[in-house]
Amino acid sequence: MATKIRLQRHGKKGKPFYYIVVADSRAPRDGRFIERLGSYNPNTNPATIDINFDKTLDWVNNGAQPTDTCRAILSYKGVLYRKHLQGGVAKGALTAEQAEEKFNAWLDQKTGKITGKKSGLATAKEEARKAALAAEAKKKEDRAAAIAAKNAPVAEETTEAAEETEGATEAPAEETAE
Repeated sequence: MATKIRLQRHGKKGKPFYYIVVADSRAPRDGRFIERLGSYNPNTNPATIDINFDKTLDWVNNGAQPTDTCRAILSYKGVLYRKHLQGGVAKGALTAEQAEEKFNAWLDQKTGKITGKKSGLATAKEEARKAALAAEAKKKEDRAAAIAAKNAPVAEETTEAAEETEGATEAPAEETAE
C-alpha cells in the first residue's frame, strides 16, 4: 500500500485549518486516514505547526511519501534534516553524537529565526498602531481647527457689526454737538 503524508482540510470557508495525516494515496483528501500526525494553521503569522516529531520521523523512515506542501512543512520542522543525518550515521560518515549536535545547532538557529520574526512582527504592529494614533490625533486637531475657524468669523462679524452700530450711533451724537 502506497502511503502519503498529506494535509486534510478543515475549518470554514476562507479560514482553512489542516490536519497532517498519513493516508493511503488512493483515499479521498478529507476521507479515511491511517494516523494523524499533527496540525497546520496558516491563518496565524507565522503559521502554527504542531507535529508529533517521532511518529512523523518513523513514517518517513518507513517510506511514506510527503506531498509537496507537507515536504515543506516537514523540512521546516526538521524531520527531513533528521532523516538525512540518520542516513549519514548509517553510512558511517557521522557518529550519533555528531548528528545530534548538528541537529541541535540547527534547531537553535531555527528557533532564533522564528523568535526574531515574531518580535519583528510585534514591533511592526506596535509602530503601525502608534502611527495610526498620531494620524488620528492630527486629523482630530485639523478638524477642531476647521470648526474653530468656521465659528470664529461668525463671532468677529457680530462684534464688527456691533462696533459699526455703536459707531453709527456715536456719529449723529457728534453731529448734534457741533
